[in-house]
Amino acid sequence: MDAFALEMKEAALTYLDRSGGLPKFIADCKEYNTDLKQGLAVYTFTILVNPSDLIETDARLGNYLLHEPLKAAYYFRSVCFISIKTLSLIEKVHTEAQVNIILKLMHLPPLPNYHLDLCDYPRQYGLRRNFVIEGLVITLTPVTKYTRGARFLCTEETCQFSSGFHCIRVHIPGATESATVRNDFTCSLCCSALKEDVMFRVLGNKQLVEIIHVKAVNVLRCQSARPFRFQSTTVFLRDELCNQMKFGKMYSIIGMPAHVHKLPKVKLRIEANSVQPLIPKCLSSISNNLKCLHSVCASSPWRFSAVLAYSFGSCIVPPGMYITLKFCLLLSAVLISNKEECLKFLDVLALTCDTITVGRLLEYCLDFVPYGIKHLISGEIFARVSKDEHGIGTASIEAGSALLASDGICFLGDLTLYKKDKLELLCSALETRTTAVYISGRKYGDVDQQLVFPLTCNFWALADVTYSSKKPLKSNSLTQGREDFVSIPCNVIESFGLLIHCQESASDFRVQCVVQHALKAAMDPEERLYPESIQIPMHEYKLLANSRSLQVEQSCEAERLIHGYYLASRRVRTDPTSGSKLSTASVRLLTSIAEAHAKLCLRKKVLEEDAVIAVLLFESSLSLKYGTSALLVPHNALFPFEVYDQDTLYQRDLYLSELHHQILNYVQTFAPGAANYFSEE
Repeated sequence: MDAFALEMKEAALTYLDRSGGLPKFIADCKEYNTDLKQGLAVYTFTILVNPSDLIETDARLGNYLLHEPLKAAYYFRSVCFISIKTLSLIEKVHTEAQVNIILKLMHLPPLPNYHLDLCDYPRQYGLRRNFVIEGLVITLTPVTKYTRGARFLCTEETCQFSSGFHCIRVHIPGATESATVRNDFTCSLCCSALKEDVMFRVLGNKQLVEIIHVKAVNVLRCQSARPFRFQSTTVFLRDELCNQMKFGKMYSIIGMPAHVHKLPKVKLRIEANSVQPLIPKCLSSISNNLKCLHSVCASSPWRFSAVLAYSFGSCIVPPGMYITLKFCLLLSAVLISNKEECLKFLDVLALTCDTITVGRLLEYCLDFVPYGIKHLISGEIFARVSKDEHGIGTASIEAGSALLASDGICFLGDLTLYKKDKLELLCSALETRTTAVYISGRKYGDVDQQLVFPLTCNFWALADVTYSSKKPLKSNSLTQGREDFVSIPCNVIESFGLLIHCQESASDFRVQCVVQHALKAAMDPEERLYPESIQIPMHEYKLLANSRSLQVEQSCEAERLIHGYYLASRRVRTDPTSGSKLSTASVRLLTSIAEAHAKLCLRKKVLEEDAVIAVLLFESSLSLKYGTSALLVPHNALFPFEVYDQDTLYQRDLYLSELHHQILNYVQTFAPGAANYFSEE
């Protein structure tokens, strides 16, 4: 045996012993012995390798791992085969060719030469080694089978390769299916044709994923400053990596690029070695300006969020205009989370006659969330199934706007422009928070499948009420003050958590204010447009990233107020024929709004005052859907007047305190069983 090869094998054995890989390898061998009644052509073992530790063990073997991974896998395979035969771990392993070793890399050196930019390929990536690739998932295929290994026998009976396990084909990274199994292989000993022994074929799972560059998120927001074009790249996931990548999420992938020749085209594909979620970096602290503002507003639990809402979006509309809508958008933005156990939803539907200005405001707000997608009416909201273009004979599921906006915001635009079938599909998705995709086995060459994907985004939308019905409503206690919008089905309106009616001043006055504001900003961008107001620079609203990361807990007072209000509202809003209009989901929605307000105010505990905000927003939304109740909350309850200085903020605090007492009286009147929740005033 070559001395250098012997040193490499000794280094591989040393690393396995030091890293704990040897005991795991022995345990995997025992599983093969207990699970299999007959032998396999190939026995696959996965070894987790830390390149830094391997380089410390032997720099030469570490260099092979980084730059010639197939050669490094060969040395590990030789060590594992010798261990199997020496320790009699698997009796049915006869040749070294039956052992397949997959080296899973924990990381790669953080150097430019190990990073593959999807905007630069395919130049300078001819080497068969691993790179780090970052991308956003836009397309998935169902999990299908591929040939992990196969046994071939020589057709010449007198050849010694006509029996035994000498001719073994194993899938290697970047290879196609035809490289492992086809009919034109010849015997290396006698040059006769080889024939596969199909009884020993070993199958594995594979899945194809298409990713795009992370910068394409700006294009999906429809806010790209220059006409970039982002090309998707196909990633192959095999075996345990299948189903580890989800729509609309970013991942850091360690994989090997491969050029697949399918005349007349050559395509670049990535054979994934390992996959890790890519979490966007958030600011570690808020600005000194906001810290100072937060300390100034510390005397009231309501002032800080009011100031944020007042100044937000001042480059689109004057401060104070559409303030309730901006307040709700901030709450929805801070509520999104990338943790599945913390998923809470707050969908916002704005009813307005000024769809252009409100649409610009909603689209502008997408810049302040990690994943903000603007849906185009001509596109698909959820998912679309098409024929796979890679020749594997299965379906390809393309993500729509809602799936691309995972853990973010999906802005739907004007719902009055949607067709009835799209609105019904949207309503069903909002209720279940899932979307289903049916794949016909007859059409796509497989069995019938129905895949269900979760929707983890908040939805924003607006509706033009210019064409609302002018028919008078029947007057009764339950529908008094209710708005009727015949251009949108009632079930669609009811499926949104918060319904905001943007009732501003007269139309001519509103347009005049917006025009004057835009002209002032264009003439002198550096000038302070409203010296009497509390101005916050737009870049400082990045504090939303910090607010989203806060872990908040409910206080007993907030829970009691929410449950008390829920019990009272169920009794008040109950129809003898249709029953109660409030479901148990209302409690989750109220809790979500209260938590969002606490986060927006940079608190880690939900106070009773946060629950008051939730009740006022929820009751105002209910009044638009079903009419006012005995609580009699006005549509502008949160901002009855301008809040541009300390005096107006103080007046607002007094007004909200009065509404707080009104809510308590409402609960004590219509839910007497909840009276013990509150201390006597």
